[in-house]
Amino acid sequence: MPTTKDRLNITLTVEMRDAIRHLAKRSKIPRSAVASQLINEALELIEDEYWVKIAMRRDKKGAKYISHKEAWKHLSK
Repeated sequence: MPTTKDRLNITLTVEMRDAIRHLAKRSKIPRSAVASQLINEALELIEDEYWVKIAMRRDKKGAKYISHKEAWKHLSK
């Protein structure tokens, strides 16, 4: 049956396989759904780290602050 989702073959350690199997059984969802959720969460964490680095570079003494409303006004142009 055709699918719109991309498939990815990965090799898991025994520990990862067992952990995913346990989470799937506990949540009553397929192992592939558990793996997909875990990958998604990992990508979100990496993205958060990226934005924190940018924020830390910008967070300096005497930095110019603008209001939330002003920031969105500039972004909506």
